[in-house]
Amino acid sequence: MKNSDRTIRVLVVDDSPMVRDMITAVLSSAPGISVVGKASNGLEAVTKVTSLKPDLVTMDIEMPLLGGLEAIERIMAEHPVPILVVTARGGVHTAFAAVSKGALDLIEKPDIDPRSGQELIKKVRLLSGVDIARHLAARAPRTETRAKGSAASGRQRPDGRVVAIAASTGGPQALQQILSRLGADFPAPIVISQHIAEGFAQGMVDWLNTSTPLTVSVARNREQMRPGRVYVNPSEYSLSITSQGQTILGDQPAGERYHPCCNTMLRSAADAYGEHGVGVILSGMGDDGVDGMAAIRSAGGATLAQDAKSSVVYGMNRLAVERGYVDRVVPLADMAAELTALVGGTRP
Repeated sequence: MKNSDRTIRVLVVDDSPMVRDMITAVLSSAPGISVVGKASNGLEAVTKVTSLKPDLVTMDIEMPLLGGLEAIERIMAEHPVPILVVTARGGVHTAFAAVSKGALDLIEKPDIDPRSGQELIKKVRLLSGVDIARHLAARAPRTETRAKGSAASGRQRPDGRVVAIAASTGGPQALQQILSRLGADFPAPIVISQHIAEGFAQGMVDWLNTSTPLTVSVARNREQMRPGRVYVNPSEYSLSITSQGQTILGDQPAGERYHPCCNTMLRSAADAYGEHGVGVILSGMGDDGVDGMAAIRSAGGATLAQDAKSSVVYGMNRLAVERGYVDRVVPLADMAAELTALVGGTRP
């Protein structure tokens, strides 16, 4: 991480002058953040990254001359820097593709609501400290070996398992890598609680479906879970899992600051599945999911955490490890193999 006393230098990229000015005003109001440049299209962004060497870029997607996706790809190839996609809700389907190109996270464009401005400031502070070279190296494909005790070793597939995954900042790219490396015959349902802005879940689901042989969908109330299916918790609701294998959507807990709440989903997996539950905690800020991982471990289930090197933010997964709630700390590139070893199935 960078020195906390250092001013964070930001390049703001958006084709709308009004949005550029709004983002600039929000960031300039925060101590320790300086907007060192603005760009109205991807070509200008690539040039200014080279000349200004910002600590972070806020990037729009739909722009003239060179779009955000192409600009991100060029920046990551030529002068890698942390990139936060700032998008309107209507552009979220395209925006998630930016994560595949190397963007660290995405956020909804701020409006006159002070809370949305504070969320943008928080994301900028957090992501500006990411070691982007290390992050890109951890994302790079590598030759995988099967985990010891995997399905290939002849281990019998257990019945009635569930995989419950908690994720926050840095979670979408981690989820994509994991799901893309699981086989279509994965013999357990997977339930995901990923901190995400309201209205963004469907866009993430559509994006994940392009890179995995599994079927990904937004979870519905009283939906019967099936093996080989992935159920994403909509941020507007609290998701619980029943012992009959159903997803239940309810109101968010009063005063809950994380949407959706990972702890609620993980605790319900522990209660419903006991020793047959598998808990996974990925990259993210804060402590949501930590108590849920403790519940799964106390119930006799298996618990895995993404390692520090491959995490955009080694936060909630770090706390779960430090408190002794995690059986194994796993590099992201090996997580699918570990899940295959625990649950069964083959890999693509």
